[in-house]
Amino acid sequence: MPAGSAGVAIRCSGLHKRFVSRSSTVDAVNGLDLEVRSGECFGLLGPNGAGKTTTIEILEGLLAPTSGEVEVLGSRWESHPDQLRQRIGISLQETRFAEKLSVRETLELFRSFYRRGLSPEEAMAQVSLQEKSGAWVGKLSGGQRQRLAVACALIGDPELLFLDEPTTGLDPQSRRSLWDILRELRARGRTILVTTHYMDEAERLCDRVAIVDAGKVIALGSPAELVARLGGEHVVEFALDATAKGIGEAEYRALPGVSGVRIHPDGVALTVTEPHITVPALLERLQRERLALARLATRHVSLEDVFVELTGRNLRDEAASAA
Repeated sequence: MPAGSAGVAIRCSGLHKRFVSRSSTVDAVNGLDLEVRSGECFGLLGPNGAGKTTTIEILEGLLAPTSGEVEVLGSRWESHPDQLRQRIGISLQETRFAEKLSVRETLELFRSFYRRGLSPEEAMAQVSLQEKSGAWVGKLSGGQRQRLAVACALIGDPELLFLDEPTTGLDPQSRRSLWDILRELRARGRTILVTTHYMDEAERLCDRVAIVDAGKVIALGSPAELVARLGGEHVVEFALDATAKGIGEAEYRALPGVSGVRIHPDGVALTVTEPHITVPALLERLQRERLALARLATRHVSLEDVFVELTGRNLRDEAASAA
């Protein structure tokens, strides 16, 4: 079978998935179009209920679409299911292992599902778990369990790797350890599709990202391209004294260099092109209105700002509500 048509690992068009129950009908995926290139790390981002998990389960062959076309590695699930399962690796958001199997025994079990692939030793080496070869799974830390989940996804030496929230709940050191693993896989030409609630993770790992909301792709591009669409390079964030009411959005937008305004319960965020011009003008306006600042900070625009602008929600808040 071909590795993918014209360098494309995943292609879906007009994808729909409808769930019907006695009390409701939900269109979890609603006309989604997506293309993932061979050899890239592609991020799928979106708020809770946006259709990310349903989409990825359809692409993994775990769920049948209501309508639309799906092509994975140049083939379709309805015609080549067994062959496709041999060519992909999957790490679910939460993988449950037998607590009293060792790491090596767990990998031997998963290796038995594939006609070809890595040895348990090779898989452990790729995720730096060699020293835990004989340890029971029940004795592993959270970070070690996540590395084992990735090792199980790699044991078949897949051409295409699906990772659903691979670093959720991990400490910063464990997260960065997994980032290194994924960078190495991408360097070896493997295609990776990852969902994540961490914007810094998407920015550092992904060649391109798609932001999904209401079952559709609402933005697509490299992290740098999406950030550039906001029209500014910096964000000025500030909060006023608790007793101050502030001024209106139109007044903030009229300040020099301001391309975007976001007023939220914790303060105000201005997207600006030249903070050295905007900040003095802001301070002068607040002083004129006799409004006292509680805090003020500037930073570069991030993918998180793009996400909030497009969906009206903060992805960190989404992660907390999902926990």
